[in-house]
Amino acid sequence: MARTDRRRFLKAVAAAGLGAGATGCDSLGGLAVPELPLWVNRPGGALSIAFRKQLTDKNKIEDLAYERGKPAIDVDHLRVFVPSQDGGLYAVDARNGDVLYRFATLGPVQCEPLYDPEEDVVYFGSTDGALYKIKAKTGELVYRFMTNSEVARRPVLDGPTLFMVNANDTLIAIDKKTGKLKFYQHRTPAFGIEIGGYAGCVVGHGKVFTAFSDGSAMAYSTKDGAEQWPNVDLTLDAQTSTGDAPQYLDADTTPVLTKVGKTEAAIVAHYDGGIYALEVESGRILWRNDKAVGTNNLLLWEQPAHASRPQIGGGPGPDAPARRLLIAASGRTGLWGIDPDTGARLWQKKLPEGGISAPVEIAGAVLVSTTRYGVFLVEPTRGGVIDGIEPGNEIAMTPAAYGRHAFVMTNGGELLGLVVHAPPAVVK
Repeated sequence: MARTDRRRFLKAVAAAGLGAGATGCDSLGGLAVPELPLWVNRPGGALSIAFRKQLTDKNKIEDLAYERGKPAIDVDHLRVFVPSQDGGLYAVDARNGDVLYRFATLGPVQCEPLYDPEEDVVYFGSTDGALYKIKAKTGELVYRFMTNSEVARRPVLDGPTLFMVNANDTLIAIDKKTGKLKFYQHRTPAFGIEIGGYAGCVVGHGKVFTAFSDGSAMAYSTKDGAEQWPNVDLTLDAQTSTGDAPQYLDADTTPVLTKVGKTEAAIVAHYDGGIYALEVESGRILWRNDKAVGTNNLLLWEQPAHASRPQIGGGPGPDAPARRLLIAASGRTGLWGIDPDTGARLWQKKLPEGGISAPVEIAGAVLVSTTRYGVFLVEPTRGGVIDGIEPGNEIAMTPAAYGRHAFVMTNGGELLGLVVHAPPAVVK
């Protein structure tokens, strides 16, 4: 996003009360709950709640009220698109959480939407098995594409083509304008114990990359869906490396594209086998971290080189070099910082019991939500907790962030607008 768009967004939400002055009692909400672990009770003042809005209709929730997925942010029009367990996608005002409209589907919406500014439309999936395209301004339906299985991962645009993966281990490519099928690739789901969820897809280097419940990682041509790798069976590798067959076969993590040294790579996680870096051209394993088991979300955190702040007593300190880190989130082994060039562990932080969301970059830090203890702001180079908020309700949804602002919904259907009060040198 252009710097002028960033400044426009920050100025607009700050004027609505989401800026640096939006602190108050909400910033300490839940932090004094005595049954929480001691390390949670650390109101650093960096993270605060700017607004709370009840969104969901509890009468329309038939299953457990877990709100998953992740909101999508439209910076230019100050809109946030929020998926909901009540079967709707909500469009809300980013400044105060007011509902602009609700688009209803035939099942819970647990998918991160994709906002396309070129057409001013939103793409998203539902557990009813369909992919929807709607007009972002009005919520008017453009088309509905039936995939015949739950769509819970964010779709991906590549030129005229929209890619998606459904819960039946099927990668689907459609024409974004017409919604007509271009091609699909299906793998027979694994037999045995599976972990809930599945991998999404990522596009790069003329390929679309994804992984499947049988533990396979695959690359396909974006033009016609032709296989670009031989079958990369991570389950087989996990078995031969340990001598024991893995209990879980799933590779449910959306791949991350980056470089390993000078080699282009796709990094993906196998639930029992750990994290793998695979060469983009061949699928060859470049490295493996077999300790980071249970990983279900990855984030490549990057910090450009920058001048240091003035030191006490005057004069600048040494300039800070560019840095990048792979942040891995696991409900079994915690939050990890991993060297993307070697796969080596740089740090690991065990978390309280319960699930953890995908990590999200915000203002140079990392934001995660936990199902039992709220939202935490983490320093990415060492994994230390900067601040945390327990808002009085469990959170399973991944936050969406832009600049210093973030949005997430609790399992009770309450949308939170969050603000990070970062040092001036961090947010430009």
